[in-house]
Amino acid sequence: MRIALIAAVLAAPTFVIADQAQDTVEARQGYYKLLGANMGVFASMAKGAVEYDAAAAQTAADNMSVLTSYNLAPLFAPGTSSEDVDGSRALPAIWSDMAGVQEKGAAFVAAVANMKEVAGQGKAEMAGALGQLGGTCKACHKAYRAK
Repeated sequence: MRIALIAAVLAAPTFVIADQAQDTVEARQGYYKLLGANMGVFASMAKGAVEYDAAAAQTAADNMSVLTSYNLAPLFAPGTSSEDVDGSRALPAIWSDMAGVQEKGAAFVAAVANMKEVAGQGKAEMAGALGQLGGTCKACHKAYRAK
């Protein structure tokens, strides 16, 4: 009985750590879903699926700008890669190439700032900025996200 109780207590931290890793992955995915929802506003307008709406485009750009001010470090805790947690799409290369990740992140932040400046000025301006912004997303996905 004592041995079973000791074994259960010793095993408990493993479950807590695993739960924390899963929670971190889910939080990270939630963050990127928020970005994606706002990108969808631009994409729908650029494709003509919905009519260009300057106010809606500006709101999406403002939302993305706020999101870029969030400190992402806690969302990229070691042990949350696609090799560590089921459902994670973050490749281990993130942790071995943090300088590259930060460089790509800086390009994304700059593209969001550009979008914030032009999103409400017209469909052509918004669509032009969307190309740059989408390119920064693709660059990071290609290098650091599992299919």
